[in-house]
Amino acid sequence: MTAPVTAPVTDWLAVCRAAVEDVRGALDALPTRVEREPVVGAGLGGDDTTAIDRAAEDAIIARFRDLDVTIVSEEVGRVGTGSTIVVVDPIDGSINAKRGIPFFSLSIAIAEGERMDDVFFGYVYDFGSSEEWTATRGCGAQLNGESLGAVLPKDTIDLLSFEATRTELIARDAPKMLGVADRLRIMGSLALTLCHLAAGRLDGVVSLKGARSVDIAAAQLLIRE
Repeated sequence: MTAPVTAPVTDWLAVCRAAVEDVRGALDALPTRVEREPVVGAGLGGDDTTAIDRAAEDAIIARFRDLDVTIVSEEVGRVGTGSTIVVVDPIDGSINAKRGIPFFSLSIAIAEGERMDDVFFGYVYDFGSSEEWTATRGCGAQLNGESLGAVLPKDTIDLLSFEATRTELIARDAPKMLGVADRLRIMGSLALTLCHLAAGRLDGVVSLKGARSVDIAAAQLLIRE
């Protein structure tokens, strides 16, 4: 009998680690705010596309182009027709990245369908701390290869993080937290902030406006796992 032919299994962790180096190359090529911040277009997510946004996204698309995937990304929207969906934010926390503040990330989620439940692998890399956050559906979540879950958020909210942090939104919603949370943090990368929640570093996270799938698809799996 002839052995059945099976499709090759993609090593998603290796692909994501290679994508980190791709984005790092884009960052190195545009080292300061002067090079990173110029607006070069408008993304489908509604925000201005800056030079660093485009360079990082171009690098990611090139990395995944030869795989049988559909890419969903912040600037270009949907690319490809593959059965596996890759939801990516090449730079989550791009304002921090533009200004040289070391709290921004690459977020990649691999999914077998259109829903958050369909995400089976999540990857978030912090370019400031070099921390690598991963999760595999049904197999747990890890920080730098060590399992998360031993330390959980507190039952009472001592430390709460805000995201989507325009001044008017903070002014509107911060007073509502009186008696709910003792302290606030405003850090500027929703993907990373959710990872910190998964590690018990934070006790809660609030996005002050609706979150986009590219920002949360990977990190939500870390929290679930």
